Amino acid sequence: MKRIAGLFLVSLFAGAITLGAYKLFFEKDQYKWVAAQEGTPLLSTSSLATSAKGAGINEVDFTIAAEKTVNAVVHVKNLSISKGSNNLADFFYGFERQQTPQIGTGSGVIISPDGYIVTNNHVIANASQLEVTLNNKKTYEAEVIGADANSDIALLKIDVDRPLPYLAFGDSDNSRVGEWVLAVGNPFSLTSTVTAGIISAKARSLGRNQSFIQTDAAVNPGNSGGALVNTNGDLIGINTAITSQTGSYVGYAFAVPSNIAKKVVEDIMEFGNVQRGLLGISAANVNTKAAIEMGLDEIEGVYISQVSEDSGAEEAGLLEGDIIKQVDDILVRKFSELTGYLSSKRPGDVVDVVVDRDGTRITKKVTLKKQQTIILPNTGFMVKNLSDEDKKKFGVKKGVKIIDVPEGYGRYDLENKVIIAVDDKEISNIDDAREYFGEISRYNRTSFTMINEKGEKERLILQ
Repeated sequence: MKRIAGLFLVSLFAGAITLGAYKLFFEKDQYKWVAAQEGTPLLSTSSLATSAKGAGINEVDFTIAAEKTVNAVVHVKNLSISKGSNNLADFFYGFERQQTPQIGTGSGVIISPDGYIVTNNHVIANASQLEVTLNNKKTYEAEVIGADANSDIALLKIDVDRPLPYLAFGDSDNSRVGEWVLAVGNPFSLTSTVTAGIISAKARSLGRNQSFIQTDAAVNPGNSGGALVNTNGDLIGINTAITSQTGSYVGYAFAVPSNIAKKVVEDIMEFGNVQRGLLGISAANVNTKAAIEMGLDEIEGVYISQVSEDSGAEEAGLLEGDIIKQVDDILVRKFSELTGYLSSKRPGDVVDVVVDRDGTRITKKVTLKKQQTIILPNTGFMVKNLSDEDKKKFGVKKGVKIIDVPEGYGRYDLENKVIIAVDDKEISNIDDAREYFGEISRYNRTSFTMINEKGEKERLILQ
């Protein structure tokens, strides 16, 4: 009996030790803020309310924006016809590859009650037929009103018999890094999918002459052309791309800012094509060895390496070596911030450009102009519109001046001559030149009519 009692006391003692150790080392108190003195908190805290879940400074409600957006985002189906390339046996024996239908899908955003829809150019590229399905499952055939590959924006139209829900464009310039956003689209054909995230960065170039909003809201194939909206439900971007080694979302998504998309859409509706207002400068590539040696990698702004002839920049007095620090109210720290803002402008618009010139801030009013130089398709010629001086010098009123040619054309001595016609089609400016040179077939003979510096007419025939 004494042995049993002894065992009981040992067990009781061991249990007490175990419980005490647990209390001392493992059990944590539910701490509360206390004051060292009355009215003096031990730790300072923000006076702003936080959400119960600690999600941020202010509790964010996404439901209103989501409800507003899902009915204005559509599913776009692209039907195209693929025809396999013929091989030598097909040529000799008269076989022809069977045409294979291909279906691609994406998203779009209704931007007017009468059925105008904005999407990505790559969503509708090479389409034989476009089908748009609304959130209520009603389907329409869509017409392409216009598209711009450079901005990756396209405008569609569907015929409707009643007003549609639509989204208003927000001001993407006012969006801020860290701001909550929603991405709405049809990833993997999962219609009306809403994901949330924040704006991770602005003015991302992705190696292109473009400016994107970066977000961590989940975006996958099928989201292209869908909406990026703020918590008010305002359209601040068109979801366009992801950076991924797998083809699926890994944390980085990119959208065309709404100010650029809106401007492209308005140009298409009013002019039939995009009107780009150019500053007329070339910027130094800060990643080159020469730029690093000059210290340009350490410059915050855009270093002007060249000012184009007859450009708005030249007329306003901008100089090589100036560093662009600001355009209107937009601070410029890198080239994509400059191009992103100017992409929302048109020829004839006037902008205030603030430059650093040898340590002094100078403001110049620059009138943006149309593109003056292009590289012609099928030849690689670089040409420019004629200046008043060129017209006087060559004795012509229309044409384009050749300012550079590829190596293969060196023997023809073409530089500084004015092309006035190609295959007997008269050329007035670079827009005509782009169109007519784009129609050149490598299987046919092509002739150029030119004027040299002596005012003599020359004709070059390429077989």
